[in-house]
Amino acid sequence: MNELDLITCIVQRGRAERVVDAALKAGAPGATYYYGRGTGVRQKLGVLSRLIVPEKEIILIVTKENQTDTVFEAVVKAAKLDKKGQGFAYIHKIDRAVGFLEDYA
Repeated sequence: MNELDLITCIVQRGRAERVVDAALKAGAPGATYYYGRGTGVRQKLGVLSRLIVPEKEIILIVTKENQTDTVFEAVVKAAKLDKKGQGFAYIHKIDRAVGFLEDYA
């Protein structure tokens, strides 16, 4: 099996579908997203904390290594992660996986 990567992206609630659509168009075989709740920065802002919604959407995308950069760039662009406060994304190497389909035909 080709080397696999896991792209994880955390965005404000309501934005995951846009990010998933961009990832699929960039060649990702699929994506999973679910809801979470963030803590940290919000608690440090005091009165301004009301501006940051704690509910987030977490997106998981498994890609083949040769697709990762293209899909990651599409995710960053769709989620507007180049702007502060929009969320963040990171990549993990996957050591072992089962159930990832090599052939989608």
